[in-house]
Amino acid sequence: MINQTNPLGQHRGTYKQPNIFGYYGNFGGAYIPEMLHRNVEELKSKYLQIMYDEAFQKEFNALLTDYVGRPTPLYLAERLSKQYNTKIYLKREDLNHTGAHKINNTIGQILLAQKLGKQRIIAETGAGQHGVATATVCALKGIQCIVYMGEKDIKRQAPNVARMKMLGATVIPATSGSKTLKDATNEAIRDWINNPEDTHYIIGSVVGPHPYPDMVARFQSVISEEARKQLKEKTGSELPTHVIACVGGGSNAAGMFYHFLDEASVQLVAVEAAGHGVNSGLSAATTQLGKPGVLHGSKSLVMQTADGQVVEPHSISAGLDYPGIGPLHAHLYETGRGKFLSATDAEALEAAFELAKLEGIIPALESAHALAALKQLKLKSTDTIIVSLSGRGDKDLATYMKAMDEKK
Repeated sequence: MINQTNPLGQHRGTYKQPNIFGYYGNFGGAYIPEMLHRNVEELKSKYLQIMYDEAFQKEFNALLTDYVGRPTPLYLAERLSKQYNTKIYLKREDLNHTGAHKINNTIGQILLAQKLGKQRIIAETGAGQHGVATATVCALKGIQCIVYMGEKDIKRQAPNVARMKMLGATVIPATSGSKTLKDATNEAIRDWINNPEDTHYIIGSVVGPHPYPDMVARFQSVISEEARKQLKEKTGSELPTHVIACVGGGSNAAGMFYHFLDEASVQLVAVEAAGHGVNSGLSAATTQLGKPGVLHGSKSLVMQTADGQVVEPHSISAGLDYPGIGPLHAHLYETGRGKFLSATDAEALEAAFELAKLEGIIPALESAHALAALKQLKLKSTDTIIVSLSGRGDKDLATYMKAMDEKK
């Protein structure tokens, strides 16, 4: 196992960018098997040069505009704002092609994989949105696609599984452990170890070995880049008082926070999944329950036992059902730059139904966790809040229908 340490005295990285070893403060790095060293080093040495090449940027931005449908609206939710006596804007990532923010990153990474000469793509997925987005871009570019997904998530996210298969992807169930996102990631990493030559692993969140957390955050930063410009057009100021996003691994939050990270006046609010309650034993509130550890190639906060065994997480939302958090978010938590809250399954459901009835928008269960934070914050009438509506709720209709039946 190659362990890239973060020696004392080295530049510690910033909120936006890690240091040369891939660390944000005390978190990050690349803890990888020898077999993956060449792949990770190739990415590390080339990703920035490729990403900011003029031809790459031209194709990336053209696809975001003409294929994905960006920019997504920044919508003033008037009835929701009235409910909380403040001003609430929704950044409508649910209106992207494929229905979530995930497509921003997969467009970028498929173009990167092509530049690196890779002929085979693998991915992991929890809620299925990253799997769909990966299958979509692989179909667009005519590249083989294999998606690993927990057996439990395959059952609770059946519509997304069908979409992936229709797009030509092979969906392989992860049948170990909790049969959710963590286990799908384990299987994808094993595949990558066995196929290092021709395969690129499109990681869907700001997790994994450096440079993935930085690379994914940069591709997702289009969210906050647009939001600043849009807010200025609407209010005369680029800066809200609060930016709220749900966090599992944390890619939508990284993208939503990115261009506000250095703005001290903007409160960054990250909302984790409390499941049945933070201390219930059925939770995914990593910052509350986790300790420093290594998971899926980087050092971060990880839910684990005293002897270092990963604790199985729980969330009603498959995309937040993860026992760790991206190293950028661990750094935001440790330094106090981010305010980390959590919402239970019940609170997320309540927030989803509230948005549906007040605004005619059915959010993904993941996004509903972010909305649930509105009740926990002491908001003023003069505040301006942006909530990342990271995905739409089509994939969660079975869960919503069950909740409605239980209310009867």
